[in-house]
Amino acid sequence: MQRAPGKVLLDAVCNHLNLVEGDYFGLEFPDHKKITVWLDLLKPIVKQIRRPKHVVVKFVVKFFPPDHAQLQEELTRYLFALQLKQDLAQGRLTCNDTSAALLISHIVQSEIGDFDEALDREHLAKNKYIPQQDALEDKIVEFHHNHIGQTPAESDFQLLEIARRLEMYGIRLHPAKDREGTKINLAVANTGILVFQGFTKINAFSWAKVRKLSFKRKRFLIKLRPDANSSYQDTLEFLMASRDFCKSFWKICVEHHAFFRLFEEPKPKPKPVLFSRGSSFRFSGRTQKQVLDYVKEGGHKKVRFERKHSKIHSIRSFASQPTEPNSEVPKQSPQSTGLTYGEGAEPPGGHSCQQGRELKVSAEEPGPQQSPSLQKSPLGSLTGSPHLSELSVNSPGGAAPANVTLSPNLSPDTKQASPLVSPLLNDQACPRTDDEEERLPTDKAYFIAKEVSSTERTYLKDLEVITSWFQSTVNKEDSMPETLKSLIFPNFEPLHRFHTSFLKEIEQRLALWEGRSNAHMQGDYQRIGDVMLKNIQGMKPLAVHLWKHSEALEGLENEIRGSRRLENFCRDFELQKVCYLPLNTFLLRPLHRLMHYKQILERLCKHHPPNHADFRDCRAALAEITEMVAQLHGTMIKMENFQKLHELKKDLIGIDNLVIPGREFIRLGSLSKLSGKGLQQRMFFLFNDVLLYTSRGLTASNQFKVHGQLPLYGMTIEKSEDEWGVPHCLTLRGQRQSIIVAASSRSEMEKWVEDIQMAIDLAEKSSGPTPELLASSPPDNKSPDEGTAADQESEDDLSASRTSLERQAPHRGNTMVHVCWHRNTSVSMVDFSIAVENQLSGNLLRKFKNSNGWQKLWVVFTNFCLFFYKAHQDSHPLASLPLLGYSLTIPSESENIHKDYVFKLHFKSHVYYFRAESEYTFDRWMEVIRSATSSASRTHVLSHKESHVY
Repeated sequence: MQRAPGKVLLDAVCNHLNLVEGDYFGLEFPDHKKITVWLDLLKPIVKQIRRPKHVVVKFVVKFFPPDHAQLQEELTRYLFALQLKQDLAQGRLTCNDTSAALLISHIVQSEIGDFDEALDREHLAKNKYIPQQDALEDKIVEFHHNHIGQTPAESDFQLLEIARRLEMYGIRLHPAKDREGTKINLAVANTGILVFQGFTKINAFSWAKVRKLSFKRKRFLIKLRPDANSSYQDTLEFLMASRDFCKSFWKICVEHHAFFRLFEEPKPKPKPVLFSRGSSFRFSGRTQKQVLDYVKEGGHKKVRFERKHSKIHSIRSFASQPTEPNSEVPKQSPQSTGLTYGEGAEPPGGHSCQQGRELKVSAEEPGPQQSPSLQKSPLGSLTGSPHLSELSVNSPGGAAPANVTLSPNLSPDTKQASPLVSPLLNDQACPRTDDEEERLPTDKAYFIAKEVSSTERTYLKDLEVITSWFQSTVNKEDSMPETLKSLIFPNFEPLHRFHTSFLKEIEQRLALWEGRSNAHMQGDYQRIGDVMLKNIQGMKPLAVHLWKHSEALEGLENEIRGSRRLENFCRDFELQKVCYLPLNTFLLRPLHRLMHYKQILERLCKHHPPNHADFRDCRAALAEITEMVAQLHGTMIKMENFQKLHELKKDLIGIDNLVIPGREFIRLGSLSKLSGKGLQQRMFFLFNDVLLYTSRGLTASNQFKVHGQLPLYGMTIEKSEDEWGVPHCLTLRGQRQSIIVAASSRSEMEKWVEDIQMAIDLAEKSSGPTPELLASSPPDNKSPDEGTAADQESEDDLSASRTSLERQAPHRGNTMVHVCWHRNTSVSMVDFSIAVENQLSGNLLRKFKNSNGWQKLWVVFTNFCLFFYKAHQDSHPLASLPLLGYSLTIPSESENIHKDYVFKLHFKSHVYYFRAESEYTFDRWMEVIRSATSSASRTHVLSHKESHVY
C-alpha cells in the first residue's frame, strides 16, 4: 500500500464512503518538518510519509466551489457541512455574530431536529460550535425556531448557502510579507489568489489576470498579464517563511487553477534527456468540469447514508421525483474508518471511529463496501434521514402521503384594544361546503405552483383596476391631462397582456399536474420552474415600463396637487368598490409582484434537492428575478415612502407641506395624551424630522385634525410612569414644547421609544430645524374643541365608521390610520414593507363561531387586511377584515373543530375559523397573517432581515 501512489489511498477512502464527488477532497498530513501538506496523488506514499506509524492523515475538503448547487450528491454536501462545522469551531470561518448564529442554528436543526427551547439550550451547553458561543445562544435559539420542518439535507444546503457568501469561506491563510516587509496572508480560491491583512481581504488577482506562478527559494512570484489600466507592476513578489512553505503554497495554487479553470486533466510533460530544471509537479485528477459532467451523465448509483450524529426521530421527506425504473439504493454497512471529521462530528455512513477519529497510515486498506440490502425507491434520492428506509409509498411515481400531524408553535396575541366592528358575511353569500374534499397532488411543489397561480389572478385584477376601471372612468371625464394619461396607461397595458398569457400558461401546467388532461406523460409536467424561467426572461423587455411606474406615481400626485378637479375625481374613484386599496398603491403593484416571484422561487429552490429535474430551471429563474429586483430595489423603497406620505396627507387636515424631499415616514399609531382634562386619545405620526399629533372629529370627511408638532431636533425622551402614576407613560421634551403620552401596553411603549429615539438620532444628523408644517391650527392647549373632538365618541359612533366595503363613508375609512385609531395600536414603515412582501390569495373555507357549516370564499390578504370574495372572478370584495389587534391561534379540543389545517382569528367577541386545503397553504396563511397580527419591533425586524441577506 505504501509503495502505491497517493491516488490509490484517496480512491480507497472515497470508495469506502461511497463518495462519488471525491475530487473536491484531499488528504493532508504534517511532513517531516511539521508543515501541513497535501498528499501528492502521483508520488508513492512511502516517499511522502517517512514515519507512517506516527503520522495522522486527515480527509478534508480541498476545493471549495463557488456555488454549492454544483455539488450534486447529498453525501458531498453533508461532508462539506461537517468541514464548515469544524472551520467554525477552529476559528477559520470568521463572520459577524448574526451569520455565526444563523450557521449554528442550521447545524442544530440538522442534529436535533425541530425547535424545542429546553432541548436547544441543553444541546448547546454540551456542544461548542464556536468560541464565545454563550453570548450567541439566544440568537441561535431564535433562528432555530424559524427552521421547523427542515430536513437535515435542507439544513446542509442552507448552511452552505450562507457560508459561501462569507469572505472566509474555504480560505486557508498562508503567512507572508510583501516587498515593504508588511505582514500579510496569502490564500487561494476558485477565483484566483487573494491577499489578506489579518482576516480582511485587501486584494485579489483573478486567474484571468495571472500569466505565470512561480517560486524561487522563499519568494513567491505572480506574473500578471499586461494591463494598461492597472497600477501594479508586471511581477509581484511575496516573501514566505521558508522554501518548503513557499513550494507548498505554489503547489496548491497550481492545483486550484487546474481544477477550476481547465476542461480536463493536464497531460504530463515529457521527461528531459539530460537534466531537469524546476519542479515537475502537476495537477492529477478530474477537473471540476469533468466531475460535473460525470455526475450529470448518471455514471454512478445514488447512495443512502445515515447521519449517526443526528438525533432526529421524525420522518421527513422531499417531494417525489421521477427516477429510473431500476434505481437501486445501497445501504452502507458500519465499518471502521480512520479519517478526521472534526471535533464533535461523526462521519457519514454510520461509521464508528477510533478515539480521536484518526487513522494511522499503516492501517490496513478498508475493503470494498458491500450492500446488504437493496431497495427500489419511487422517491429517488431521498437521503437525509436515517429513517427514510421505513417510508413506503405504494403509488408508483407518486408523491409521498401527506398524513401529517400539525402542531405549529404559536404565540397568541393577547393585546386588548378598542373595539372595531368586524365584517360579517351573509350566510347566503356563498354556498355551504361542509365536507368538500378535492383530490389534489400531495407534492409541496404543486401547492407552491398553485400559489403562483392564485396570486397571479389577484395581480391581474389589480392591474385591471388601472387598465380597465380607472382608464374607462378617466375617458368619460375630461379631468386628466393627456400627458399624464400617456404616462400611466401605455405602461400598464403591456404588463396586463403579458401576465394574462402568463396566468394561462400556469393554469394549463397545473391542469396537467392534477391529471385534468389527456397527457400521457404526466410526470413530465409535475414542475413549474420551466414556465417561471421562460416568463421571467420574457419580462425583461418589459422592464422599461416598470421604470416608468415611479414616474407615473409622481406625475399623478403632482397633478393632483395642482388640480382640485383631478383631486376630487381620484377621491371619488377610490370610493368605488373595485378600488379596495388607496389608488396610488395599485401603481406600485408591478414592482411588488417582482418580490413575490423571488420569494416563491426561493421556496421552490429550498424545497427541491439540487438533483431534482426542476431545480436548475428554478435556480436560473431565481437568478434572473433577483437581478431585476436588485435593479429596482432603490426605486421601490423611495416610491413606497413617497406613496405613504401622500396617503397620509389625504388623512390629515391642517397641514401644509407634509411631502417634502428628504422626509421619511417611520410610525403612526394611537397614544393617549395627558392634558388638563386627563388622558385623551390622539393619533401620532412620526417622521424622521417631526412628530405630529392629531384628533379625529365626527365630520363627514373622517379625517384627522393636526393639533401640534414637535420637531425632533433637540428632543429627549423620559419614561415617567412613576411621576404621573400612569402605566406605560413617556415625557417627550422638545425645544419649544413638552408633552406626556401613554401607550396601550408596554410593548407598544417600547416600539414608540425605539422609533422616536432613532428618529431623534436621524434629526440630529440632519442640517437643522424642521420647516413649519402647520397651516393655521392653534396650539393644542388652546383648542376649544379638543376635549370633545375624540373623547366623546360612543360605541355607536365607532361602529358607524366604515369597517367593510359594504358600508362606506364619504372619505376612505379603510386606511391603516383608522384601524390603528380604533384598535389603539400602531404600525411602522418597516411593518408596511413586510406587509408588501406578505401578500397571499386563494380559496379558504370559513366558519363562524356558532354556525355549523363551512363556506368557501376567495380570500385576498394584503395591507394588513383580509378581503373576502364570493369567487376569484368577482371584481370587488364583499367585505374586509382588518387584522391588527386580532389573535391568531389553533382551535382547542373543546371547540369541536374536527378538521385538519384550521386556524382561528379572534378579537374580543368576534371569532372566525378558516380552513386551508393542505399543510403548505395552512403554513403560508399562518405566516402572512401572523405578520399582520403581531407588529414586530424595529430591532427584531431588522435582525430578522439581516439573517436572510445571505
